Amino acid sequence: MRAPLYDANAGRKTTGRLDRGDGVELAWVRLDGRGPMVVFLPGFRSDMTGVKATALAEFCTAGGHAMLRFDYSGHGASGGRFEDGTIGRWTDDALAAIDRLTEGKLVLVGSSMGGWIALLAALARPDRTAALVGIAAAPDFTETLMWQAMTAGQRATLMRDGVLPRPSEYGEPYPITRALIEDGRTRLLLHAPIALDCPVRLLHGQDDPDVPCELSLRIAERVTGRDVQVILVKDGDHRLSRPQDLALLRRTLAPLLGQDGA
Repeated sequence: MRAPLYDANAGRKTTGRLDRGDGVELAWVRLDGRGPMVVFLPGFRSDMTGVKATALAEFCTAGGHAMLRFDYSGHGASGGRFEDGTIGRWTDDALAAIDRLTEGKLVLVGSSMGGWIALLAALARPDRTAALVGIAAAPDFTETLMWQAMTAGQRATLMRDGVLPRPSEYGEPYPITRALIEDGRTRLLLHAPIALDCPVRLLHGQDDPDVPCELSLRIAERVTGRDVQVILVKDGDHRLSRPQDLALLRRTLAPLLGQDGA
């Protein structure tokens, strides 16, 4: 069913800070409009001011669609320390934002780590999730792309000290904590069926140096629903933030929002 053509509040933007309940505040930006509401879930060490998040905000503004974007604790404009973060903590951030700042059906759009959190959020709120879009989605990355890639010496340092600095191509080294790895092991998804029946769209660059595109194929295999599509971009990198990548994202998202085209 096509969404209503008009919403009196469409385009109105509000901002605020949401207390997690422990004194740590999450920064958020909400755009009023018709549903289903788009919720953008950023990646590891990313935030709601990134290229994909702002491009989606522009797309939703132009189409009159509701949208929520926010920063996890320890990220962007939110409070808290990055070193205190885990997959469970950041998923709790997402669920707090969903439960207290949104209503109705949602289309969850997750980038990299945000794809893992989108899957966890959809499993926790299946009645609210109308569809899910993953952009280089990286479930289980703390185990398969971090722990399993460490040398024996690095693992020993992490277990002894509780933290291991990790070089990054995108800036200064960042800390990998023992808590991140151990908590991640309690959130692994790819070892069992992922019980989602909503439409799932997975975009992935075949030149992604950080998250192998085969991971999106594994997600597609594990999701129990039948309406699952994997779209590979032959020359796409991890970020998928070029103009042609953003156009693909809009074309992918539009039908899920009741539009005929982007």
